[in-house]
Amino acid sequence: MLGDGEEDTRNGEILEEEMPEVNWRGCSMAEIYRNLNPFELDHLPAVKPSESHTVLHHYPIRNDETEPPKPLKCHPKWDALHVRLPCSSKSQYPVVQEDGSSTIENRWEMIEKALLRPIQNSHDLQAAILSYNTKYEGQWNFRALHKLFGEEYDEDESKIFFDNLLPRIIRLALRLPELVQAPIPLLKQGKCHAVTLTQEQISCLLANAFLCTYPRRNTLKKKSEYSTFPDINFNRLFQSSGAAVMEKIKCICHYFRRVCPLEDDRSNVPTGCVTFERRYMHHNDIPNWSESNIPLGITPLHITSDGTIEDEGLGLLQVDFANKYLGGGVLGSGCVQEEIRFVICPELIVSKLFTEVLRPTEALLMVGCERYSNYTGYANSFQWAGNHEDNTPRDSSRRLMCHIVAIDALHFQDSAHQYHEELMLRELNKAYVGFSTSLTTLAPGVASGNWGCGAFGGEATLKALLQLMACTVTTRPLVYFTFGNEELRDQVHKMHTFFIENNVLVKDLWSVLRKFYARKLAAKELYTFLYNELEKIKRSQREQPIRNEANQPNNDVEKVDMKTTTLNSMSITPRPSKNRSPPSNAKRSLEVSQDIFASTSPECENSQTSTTPPPATIDLSISDDSETDELMLMVASQEACVINKSTPKKVLDKKVDKISPPNGGSPAKTIAKPRQRTLLEMLDQSYNQAGPATKKYCASSKSPKESKKN
Repeated sequence: MLGDGEEDTRNGEILEEEMPEVNWRGCSMAEIYRNLNPFELDHLPAVKPSESHTVLHHYPIRNDETEPPKPLKCHPKWDALHVRLPCSSKSQYPVVQEDGSSTIENRWEMIEKALLRPIQNSHDLQAAILSYNTKYEGQWNFRALHKLFGEEYDEDESKIFFDNLLPRIIRLALRLPELVQAPIPLLKQGKCHAVTLTQEQISCLLANAFLCTYPRRNTLKKKSEYSTFPDINFNRLFQSSGAAVMEKIKCICHYFRRVCPLEDDRSNVPTGCVTFERRYMHHNDIPNWSESNIPLGITPLHITSDGTIEDEGLGLLQVDFANKYLGGGVLGSGCVQEEIRFVICPELIVSKLFTEVLRPTEALLMVGCERYSNYTGYANSFQWAGNHEDNTPRDSSRRLMCHIVAIDALHFQDSAHQYHEELMLRELNKAYVGFSTSLTTLAPGVASGNWGCGAFGGEATLKALLQLMACTVTTRPLVYFTFGNEELRDQVHKMHTFFIENNVLVKDLWSVLRKFYARKLAAKELYTFLYNELEKIKRSQREQPIRNEANQPNNDVEKVDMKTTTLNSMSITPRPSKNRSPPSNAKRSLEVSQDIFASTSPECENSQTSTTPPPATIDLSISDDSETDELMLMVASQEACVINKSTPKKVLDKKVDKISPPNGGSPAKTIAKPRQRTLLEMLDQSYNQAGPATKKYCASSKSPKESKKN
């Protein structure tokens, strides 16, 4: 028999051996949830029709929860402010007769005629779709669809699709006039507006997208009516290449298998609702980050190298690393974070039907989307992994309590550009708009990660800090997923601990970040630079004479009061985790998301030999595509060279000082205003010229090859 001492030692050894590896740092998830149920806090008010919220079902919902809400009946509209539905009587299409004559026919009748014919294979399906899209007969070739049913699926699987599932998809699509009887508003730029649809309505709209029925949505010309909207018809997905494309089609087919009613059984029809809310914020309503006295340490941070946003972010505001054009390459070859989320939750795809490209101070909140598929892998290794049962509870408006916010990051060809003050400010403001809330109750936490990194060239060390700042000002806890990157996890946690120990304020961090670009340091030196500069700020604050403080308002007391108040509402007890080396996780690969809307031509990079940074006046609010973003950077860089050479610094400073802030706005915004007009004129002129817009501005700059050499 062992003695007491020996038994204790042995038990200690057993506990040590059985203790799981700790792959997270910071606060526990219980503290992130403020020790409440994960779904206890509200993100949005209940659905209620208003001028700023279009509800496409009967309100209030009176039928049983086992039945879908009834569609709202309203006068149809065929205009530039609403979705042009294919079933509209105004939707007409030119048809060339056998004798060469041309007639105008009702497009919906053409669609019905084509889809009600026997369709036995993928080539028949392509022919049917092209019969009401004759303009693209020589352009569309559904190679991915042919490969899926000719090579991936065996004969029995293909037969089941064409004999059973496709007829169900077609029946659902052709119910469009019955299920959508009110006009769907376009969520346009510069306006806050929400639209709520039933899951059944969404399934019908997506069935039509699958069959490529939407008019005016296939051209990519810049002057076309929907040039500032994402694509919605599935033709690009069907003709894309890559292993992930077929896996994405499998996810879509599985979704339809789940939601399309059987001929004699409607029990599988989803009965919930989904809300899409476009958020727009004027620059005057965005915080002045240089004056924010909120301590960064009050924000609970849980940072982990394990897990994913969709799996471990239950009840939180889940960030979609979005493209400006919602969905990015989901209907193409792209298969990274946003595209994967859209195919495992296909109801998100309907946002592409009515959401105009996002501007710098806009975001899209999507509430109630159900998850239907599991998956493995990422990018080229992505694979559909079977059915997923979503057990998320519903709110009083029949929406699943899944809240996803789409915020788009900038695309940097040169990663060094992201440290420019105006570009950091753009990302900071974008995160703030996405994380802000109109409710006065406690806001749930945010589940995010390496937003805008990888293919878009962002540095996770910077993006983590910017998102932390946005969470602090919006009083939201932050759960940060590093997707296997343990070094990043520990770096960010150490920095957050430093913020706590030194009472670093939002304005302190922002003032130091603004200096980094001018120092021309490597990205890997960011945190070392921050530690040194923040130490100087805190040392300077500690060394201020007490007699000066006595004659001024006691800012320290104000800070303590603010910190105490916020701590009471945001339970935080940062607990140091055991610093053990977690098991080696395969790092999540960051591969380029193929998307025609985000692609850029080879850019002309203007290398700056001057040590003076470009003026902080780049306004990306007029940017509509990635090429424009790069053009803005290049133009600003070139103008900086001209200013630096021709205008003495003292004279330039005097000119800036003479500009008075409009409506009490900050000087930074005021400085940008004259430059906005100049860049607008330059961009307008460039769009009116033939060829890539960058050519005009590259004439006096070095070639890309020369720039890279430098």
